[in-house]
Amino acid sequence: MFYLAAAVSDFYVPVSEMPEHKIQSSGGPLQITMKMVPKMLSPLVKDWAPNAFVISFKLETNPSIVIDRARNALEIYRHQAVVANILESRRSFVVIVTKESETKLVLSEEEEENGMEIEEKIVNDLKSRHTTFICDKN
Repeated sequence: MFYLAAAVSDFYVPVSEMPEHKIQSSGGPLQITMKMVPKMLSPLVKDWAPNAFVISFKLETNPSIVIDRARNALEIYRHQAVVANILESRRSFVVIVTKESETKLVLSEEEEENGMEIEEKIVNDLKSRHTTFICDKN
């Protein structure tokens, strides 16, 4: 099982393009050109671990597009599951999206008050899916 870390950003400034010292405001407006973070999901699924159970993450700020974006990732990369969530509610609500299903995982107020984190529900759900995946392979 590969449980991928969610990307902090899809863009970065290469070290070779970073200034050595503080950028001075006296230089006028700042213009930054960022590079795309290399996509590693495709080679992981296709080349490095084609028989593995792979989970990615899709975090959005717009609730109306998150499930479509998760489904799109499944179609493009051909992996097993996407943990889809919205920035505003990411600590209490996610949807596990697979080719066949959408499973909502929600923390209740009581669970939150007791210190439970959504990751516990995510891991339990994915552990069960992984076991099924292994059994179906044999």
